[in-house]
Amino acid sequence: MHWRDSIRFQLTFIFLCILFLVVLVGSFSIWRLSGFNDLSADVSEVWLPSTRVIGDLSNFTSDFRAIEGSYLLATNSSEIDPILKEMEGLDRSISEAETRFEAIRHNSKEAGLYADFKRQWVRYREIVDRQMGLVERGDTGTAVANYKNSSRISYDAASDTLGALTDQVVSSAQAAKDRLADAYRNAFWLICGAILIAGLLVAVALAYIRHSVSKPLAQLTDSMLRLAANDVDVEIGNISQRTEISKMARAAVVFQNNAVDLMRSKALLANQASKLEEQLAYEQRLALSQRNFVSMASHEFRTPLTIIDGHARRMEKLKDRISGEELIDRLSKIRSAVRRMSYVTQNLLESARLAEASPTLEPSEFDIISLLHDVCQIHREVSPYTPIRESFAVSHVKITGDERLLHQVFSNILSNSVKYSPDGSAVSVAAKDLNDHVQIIVADEGIGIPEPDQERLFERYHRGSNVSGIVGTGVGLYLVKMVVDRHGGSIEVESGVGVGTKVIVDLPKVLGADLQAAI
Repeated sequence: MHWRDSIRFQLTFIFLCILFLVVLVGSFSIWRLSGFNDLSADVSEVWLPSTRVIGDLSNFTSDFRAIEGSYLLATNSSEIDPILKEMEGLDRSISEAETRFEAIRHNSKEAGLYADFKRQWVRYREIVDRQMGLVERGDTGTAVANYKNSSRISYDAASDTLGALTDQVVSSAQAAKDRLADAYRNAFWLICGAILIAGLLVAVALAYIRHSVSKPLAQLTDSMLRLAANDVDVEIGNISQRTEISKMARAAVVFQNNAVDLMRSKALLANQASKLEEQLAYEQRLALSQRNFVSMASHEFRTPLTIIDGHARRMEKLKDRISGEELIDRLSKIRSAVRRMSYVTQNLLESARLAEASPTLEPSEFDIISLLHDVCQIHREVSPYTPIRESFAVSHVKITGDERLLHQVFSNILSNSVKYSPDGSAVSVAAKDLNDHVQIIVADEGIGIPEPDQERLFERYHRGSNVSGIVGTGVGLYLVKMVVDRHGGSIEVESGVGVGTKVIVDLPKVLGADLQAAI
């Protein structure tokens, strides 16, 4: 960057230009005011004193003329002496006024008129002195005649010349006043023009500063604030110039690119973290499912294995004395225990498989009453201490659906009712034919479901807050809800803690066209 392109140089240059402009306007104003001051000095030092002195001369000379007449009319010495003293005073005053007038600068015309006046006044005073001599010699008549003739003529000549001098001084003073007014107007307008030009130049300088410095800085500040607020789409301008602001703008562009890269990295890391969290949650659910599976398997297998072991030991001890009928009975119980284990294993594996993948419907027509009866019979064998009562309003109801999945659905519902009911507490299974759909109700008198848990009843891996001592996977009702929805049905749960639970399932007899198209 060249030094002439730097903002420091440009601002310094503008400041010096403004300073020079101020000095120039000030010097011009002083120059114009000095001319105005000279004219003012002429008025105050020449024309005003001249006018004042001329006025004094006019007054003194007219007073002297009047005293001259009084002298001629005086009859005794008591009247003459004061008049003589007054004449002497007027002579001194006139002489002083002449001295003051002569000390003032005058033009040639004024000087000529003043010389004429002075010469004429001297001639007039000579005539007055001769008249006073005549009076002293007693020739008052001749003195009076001279007063009316030669003295008057001489005085009038001096008075006229003094009047002309007065007019000339007044005219010159008026001309000086006019020049002073013109000088003031000219100075006023010239100074105003200079100030206006200076103001325009300052406005241009300020506009340049705003356009080249202030506005780019404001834009850059706004861009940096938006970048700080993670707005990386902001457009940063002024990067092509060769100023300090452009260098800052280019640095901001680098910062913007780094911010974009950082946000992309953060988004990538957040995405990876989200995937890791999902994977961790999946692994945790899987581990929990495995633990629950092992717990359920251990719990469910314990009773049938105990039965098998007990009957086997009994048969071993009585092998020589056991009757055929007793042998058949014990073998039947062993087979029942094995069926229970097989059913539990198959049910657990099927539930786990269906929960991990959305099941595909394989619809067929079957008897739902027969399916419910089969489910009840299996659970009677699996849970011999829980009475299961069937209450079917009809003996046969044909529906279309996936028989295997619906068998799993009602097996899960009935298994929950048996599991969460005390031994000896009955579980009822009812079915109603409602024209275009069938309603199945499974009711128990078990521990019930707390109201806060009912909202999350069908969530995967969710278990009630009051079943911590009972093994389970948390996927049974999730699977039930999913399969019922796939059949276009609905499921409702009514429950109270300590009262029991009623599960109501509505299934259409025929799958809808949209469900068949989705298969």
